[in-house]
Amino acid sequence: MVKKYDNEFKVMIVELLKSGIKTEQVGNDYGLNISMISRWKREYKTKLGDFSKKRILSTEEQELKALKKELRDVKEERDILKKAVSIFSKSDK
Repeated sequence: MVKKYDNEFKVMIVELLKSGIKTEQVGNDYGLNISMISRWKREYKTKLGDFSKKRILSTEEQELKALKKELRDVKEERDILKKAVSIFSKSDK
């Protein structure tokens, strides 16, 4: 038998995690599997706090999501370049 949890419960669990309570503690307190809690946390981030399956993003939300992804990618590239410069400048000495 599969137990379904409503959106409010999932949001409450994720908010508990954001407040600093450890995943294991929340899992023990509410009788939840740790992997399920981790999945809810991931979904909360990607769906901006909404757990409904068929959520249609507005054009602003789509643009914001794309810009956040681009920013994440650019930061990763910058960090890689910083490390490369650091490595090459050490070899010159």
